[in-house]
Amino acid sequence: MVPQSSRDISSYRITFFFGPESVEGQSDVLTCVFNVKKRSWKAGIQVSVEVSTEQLTVLRQKICLADRLARSLTALDPRERHHYQERIVDFFAQAVCWCKLALRLQRGLTQKNQRVLADELTIELDQEASNRADYILAYILGELDLAPHHSVPSSC
Repeated sequence: MVPQSSRDISSYRITFFFGPESVEGQSDVLTCVFNVKKRSWKAGIQVSVEVSTEQLTVLRQKICLADRLARSLTALDPRERHHYQERIVDFFAQAVCWCKLALRLQRGLTQKNQRVLADELTIELDQEASNRADYILAYILGELDLAPHHSVPSSC
C-alpha cells in the first residue's frame, strides 16, 4: 500500500479562485478558495483553505519575508512602494494557502467541496512554508511583476 503522504499531487489540476478574505465570524482567519479537479473526476470541486493571521505573522517572520523582498522593492519608485507592500500581504497569504492545499492533497481528497480549517495542518504548514520559502518569494514577486534578486539571503 502506498503511504498517504506520497500521493501524486500532479494528478490534480488546481486553479486559484479568490482570496484571501476574512472568514465570517472569525476576524483572525483568512481563506483562499481553489478549484481542484482530479483527472479521474468528471467535475472539479472547490476547496476553501483557511489560515490564521497569527500563523501568517509567524511564518512571515520565520522565513524573513521583509528582508527577502527588500532588495526587489528598492528598485521601485518610492511613491509606488506602499501600493506594492499592501499587495504583498495578500500574495503571501495566497502562497501560504497554496502550500497548505498541497499538504491536504498529499492526503487525498474526496470529490466534494470542502474546507481546510485554520487549525488543521498547522505544524505541517510551518515546516512546509519554511521548506518552500523560495517558492513563496517567487510567487509574490511573480504576482507583483518584479524580478527576483538572487543575492537576497535565505535566512535572517
